[in-house]
Amino acid sequence: MKLMGLSAIYQKPNTSKPNIQHKIYPYLLRGLTIDRPNQVWCADITYIPMPRGFLYLVAIMDWATRKVLSWRLSNTMEADFCVAALEEALQRYGQPEIFNTDQGSQFTSDEFISALQKHPDIQISMDGKGRWMDNVMIERLWRSLKYECIYLHAFATGSEVRQGLKHWIDFYNTERPHSSLDDKTPDEAYWQKPRPGYAGPALRLAA
Repeated sequence: MKLMGLSAIYQKPNTSKPNIQHKIYPYLLRGLTIDRPNQVWCADITYIPMPRGFLYLVAIMDWATRKVLSWRLSNTMEADFCVAALEEALQRYGQPEIFNTDQGSQFTSDEFISALQKHPDIQISMDGKGRWMDNVMIERLWRSLKYECIYLHAFATGSEVRQGLKHWIDFYNTERPHSSLDDKTPDEAYWQKPRPGYAGPALRLAA
């Protein structure tokens, strides 16, 4: 697969198209208090408009701390770029208790599910059909990324997009504080580092 090329697709893509032949797992986050790193990870795909089509971005995020653990860019909607992002996150950060996605065919594919099932302690969770609020944390990430990075730059090539994404995601993880994280950055919250000069309530987030 050509990870950084462009494809001539002119209609707005559906990044969450299900495959009716794939198994759908139950949603496990309803009513769950998510308050620590590596309790729940989530993943999603968004599209990036280009002069002659779209590129696709997948990210793996730690739900409680908002930290982007890994990401990959592709010019197709095949599952392999999602598997690559998952394997990088698992290699670098261990494993979560629960892994949540939508019902998109990339995440229900045999390749992706098999990569998760190599780690039998991970519980697989999937959003209800059409319920974007079930994965709201990563949806908020996409909104910030598009308005603060993608829509502000006329990226002409895949290489330019990749460089722009790396710069923004590094900034997001290491420099951008969140009020819901006691004004810590995602990195500080994930690694349980105190933010200098701040004494606030403990992190507690509801799904």
